[in-house]
Amino acid sequence: MAQAAAVAKPPPKRRKSVTPRRLPYLLIAPAGLLMLGFIAYPVISVFYYSLQHFNPTKPWRNGFAGFENFTKIFTDDPLFWDTLLFSAKWVVVEVGLQLLFGLALALIVNQTFVGRGLGRALVFSPWAVSGVLTSVIWVLLYNSQTGITRYLADWGIGTYGTSWLSDTATVFPAAIVADLWRGVPFFAILILADLQSVSKDLYEAAEVDGASRIRQFFHITLPHLKDAIVLSTLLRCVWEFNNVDLLYTLTGGGPAGETTTLPLYVANTSVDAHNFGYASALTTVAFVILLFFSFLYLRLSKFGGDQK
Repeated sequence: MAQAAAVAKPPPKRRKSVTPRRLPYLLIAPAGLLMLGFIAYPVISVFYYSLQHFNPTKPWRNGFAGFENFTKIFTDDPLFWDTLLFSAKWVVVEVGLQLLFGLALALIVNQTFVGRGLGRALVFSPWAVSGVLTSVIWVLLYNSQTGITRYLADWGIGTYGTSWLSDTATVFPAAIVADLWRGVPFFAILILADLQSVSKDLYEAAEVDGASRIRQFFHITLPHLKDAIVLSTLLRCVWEFNNVDLLYTLTGGGPAGETTTLPLYVANTSVDAHNFGYASALTTVAFVILLFFSFLYLRLSKFGGDQK
């Protein structure tokens, strides 16, 4: 009897160590925790120091400040509003022109022509250049002794010794052109990638119906590119708002503060003035502005929604 009962007893169930649904999350958990640490710690530190008076060169003044730094930003710092307005101007002009030229380049290199591969490589090559190297290239091009103005003066256009980066009337267009050279390929790459997925049957059907190239562009191409344009524009707006390397190398925020963006003002406040508490408060305000703008932009553009 005992032997029969032992035989009839079912074997114990083996416990699965990892369920298939949890396995992917466990595999990416180390990298996710590492990224969270590198991102969360700086963000929390900025929020913490924004509530402090922290200047390593004046340790006797360090201590809890509460919202004093934020009060100073909005009530007693005209440079904040000037740099914020210039940042908005920089982003609107720069991103708008990059989108326009990037869309045009994407439409051109999407066509079939001899040497299309080489043409695409030349169009996209500036995006592979780092921001600092781009700045150095354009500093040399704008050099008053050996750059563009020297050759223009040889042809009778302008005068010798002219520096576009030191003149308040020309510094903004000069900086815009320098950043356009590197920023336009970003839009061209993303838009061209999305153009590849547009069905040619749509264009053929439109041609049968008698639609012109312009109508095809506005009724087929643009609606299909909506999400790509919205996403690339948002990313580029955030990047251009935080642009420091190019303007710092080209102009240093000058002349007379004409090209000082809010992030460049933060860099000068922290690195040059060593006022890390106030710089952290400025960074926190910039973060809130970008977060609000991104949320509003995605809601108004209906990103990811159905295209009608």
